[in-house]
Amino acid sequence: MLVVVVAVAIAGGVLLRDVYQRGVPGEVKPVTAPVATSLAPNEQPGSPLVQLTPDASDHPRDEIVRRLLQAYFDGINGRNYDRWKTSVTSERVRAKPEETWLRDYRSTKDGSIVVHRIDTARDGKMNVLLSFTSTQDLRDAPVILQERCIRWWLALPVAVERGHWKIDTVPAGTIPEMAKC
Repeated sequence: MLVVVVAVAIAGGVLLRDVYQRGVPGEVKPVTAPVATSLAPNEQPGSPLVQLTPDASDHPRDEIVRRLLQAYFDGINGRNYDRWKTSVTSERVRAKPEETWLRDYRSTKDGSIVVHRIDTARDGKMNVLLSFTSTQDLRDAPVILQERCIRWWLALPVAVERGHWKIDTVPAGTIPEMAKC
């Protein structure tokens, strides 16, 4: 009898541990960003490597998203339009031909890139919530925030195009949050 009680207690403990480790279905886990440190102006925009919060890294497609965003930002930072094109939908490429893209990103450097959350939408697409820092010449800064260093927070839609995940166009009227560094 004692053996049965001990076996049931152990099995119950293992089951409860498994449930608590996985979390409750539908539960929203807290987002914990990588440790942020203030960078000196000459160290901005920070590391060009895409980082994921624990919440984002729990998504089953976290590595796909990380590699996709790395190609996107590597293209911008390296002034490599062909690299950037591999990460975006054909609609985004049509909206930003190479000449325009080169002019728009001629002095941009992006870094401190953090994916905070990845959500899967009902239509199978993903929404990626991220933040990053950009530095640029004042002439290349957004009209609404003429600064050399800007901290951005935005959501990027990600969709499958021809069998590959790509960063899709942002819905019209979407305004990303931004602030001076």
